[in-house]
Order: sequence, then structure tokens, then C-alpha cells
Amino acid sequence: MYALARSLFFRIDPETSHGMALGALDALHRVGGVKRLMGPPVDDPVELMGLRFANRVGLAAGLDKNADHLDALGEIGFGFIEVGTVTPQAQPGNPKPRLFRLAGHEAIINRFGFNNRGVAHLVAQVKQRHYGGIVGINIGKNLTTSVDDALGDYLACLEAVHGVADYVTVNISSPNTPGLRTLQFGAQLDALLGPIRARSQALDEQEGRQVPLLVKIAPDMTDEEVALVAASIERNAFDGVIATNTTISREMVAGDPQADEAGGLSGKPVFEASNRIIRLLRAHLPDMPIIGVGGIDSGEAARTKRDAGADLVQLYSGLIYRGPRLVNECAEALQNDKKPA
Repeated sequence: MYALARSLFFRIDPETSHGMALGALDALHRVGGVKRLMGPPVDDPVELMGLRFANRVGLAAGLDKNADHLDALGEIGFGFIEVGTVTPQAQPGNPKPRLFRLAGHEAIINRFGFNNRGVAHLVAQVKQRHYGGIVGINIGKNLTTSVDDALGDYLACLEAVHGVADYVTVNISSPNTPGLRTLQFGAQLDALLGPIRARSQALDEQEGRQVPLLVKIAPDMTDEEVALVAASIERNAFDGVIATNTTISREMVAGDPQADEAGGLSGKPVFEASNRIIRLLRAHLPDMPIIGVGGIDSGEAARTKRDAGADLVQLYSGLIYRGPRLVNECAEALQNDKKPA
């Protein structure tokens, strides 16, 4: 059934079909169709960062930027869902077209640029959800905010979402907001992560609950850069790391008619690049929870992420190409392939 739906959606502009697919999922959810089609989710609970995840497979940030589709997506079988990236103020993102399919490579290029309705809208949506699973919220800075002033945007988002998020992810690795990735390195990273950690701890005490803080990093780093980032994450007492965001490399899709489109490349071509970062992080941060994302298109690929060092995994592009059945396939694969103690 999904193969037929995909063939129809793939004849339409990618961003238009993305919206149509989510709209169709919402409509199906309202009549109980999603639950009937998908069946029960995989029950494989895992405790991590003080949270109980129903299973090890989550939805990566970017697919539901505004938390408008939480309940419908929740019925697909995810153990957790990450929404966003959200910014303090609503913004339209980059001009269209800004989403491209590289079907021959099972890949996607996007240059959305954090298009979203703003943090107030997202918080309202999360508050009214019926989905009972873990919800992470991915935060970023507005396009018009300079890199030097980025901290203010992250703190504003953190303060707004802290009361409704199960965990918060600091996104410093999107290639589609100019200058954002420079925040991953050196003194700038400590200058960002330190105050965010301090404010988070103050909010934890104020609200009487601990909300884990994670940081999402890029795959386009040298071994030395990964070591420096890992040291900063540990030094600033973050609770976890998501590896990785999209890549700016085009080596894996050279020759594709759309390979030269600007933006971040996701999907199958980023699989090994993200695995490399996960392995390096695990070596530097042996006890740090790691969420692996990038190119997972099968249960076997999910197990490979676990073998590299990931505790949990997230899906995005694979979901577009393989369909919702991929969620349970990956969850079952990880359920039957426990990470050694």
C-alpha cells in the first residue's frame, strides 16, 4: 500500500507532497485508521537519561517542525518523537524550492532554514497532545539573530519549552542557517553550552523535575574536531548527544542531477559518515547516551548504528522511502539485538 502511495506522492513537488502526506496521516488518525493499519507498537522499554522510552526507535526532528502532527505520528509506533527545530519567533525559512529528492540514492537535500511557526505555537501544540510517549523539542536560533547573539535565542526557546518537553536538543549543526555550525567549535561552543546548562539546571530546580539536555552535531568533522566537541559536551555536563545532522558533502551522490543543490544531504549516503561520528563519540564519551541518526533504512541498518555505539536511533529519510513499516522493523531488530553490557 505504501509503495502505491509513494509512487503518487513522488510525482508531486516534494514539499507539497510532504504536507499532503502529513495531512492524510492526520485524517487517517482521526478515524482510527493509523492504529488499525500499524498494529501495536513494539514494546521494548529502555531507561535512559532518567526517561523511559517505549522502544529504541524515534522520529528525528525536522519532519514535524511545529508539533502539529504528534498524535498521528505517535500511532506509527515510535518510542519517542522529536519536534522542531523551533525558533523564538516564527519565520518562513528559505525561498522555495528548498526540498529535493535524489531517489536513485534514497536521499534528500533540504535547505528549509528552520521554517516554523515560532515557539509559542509549538508549546501550545505539545500541551494538547494525546500521544503518551517521550517528546523531545529541538531548539535553534532565528535567521535574523547574529551568531554572536545566538545564546539569547537558545535561552528564550529553552525557557519556553522546558515545562512541556521530556528532553531538549540544542541544534548547532544545521547547514541551512548561516554561521550556525561555527558554534560547534572552540570557545564559542563552551560559551553557548555553559549558560544553557546553567539555565536548564535553574529551571529544573524551579519546576522540580529534570529535563535532559542534548546537543545535535554534524557529520562533517575531523577526528580532532569530534574530540574537542566531545570534551565540551562532557565539560558542560550535557546529558546526551545526537549524531548526526545532515551533511554538506556531495561525494556520495556525485553525478546526480540534483547533487549541486545547496542544503543538507540526508538519507542513505550519510549512513557511514554518521556511523563514524558515533564511533568516535563513543570512544571519547563511553558513558554518554548517544542517539544515532542518518541513513537508517532497515532493521539491519539500525543494528549497525547500535554496533557503532548508539543507544537509541532516529528515522527521517528512510521513513520517506520505506514507509511507516520501517519503524516496527527497526524496533524489532533492536529488541532482538540487545547492546552488550
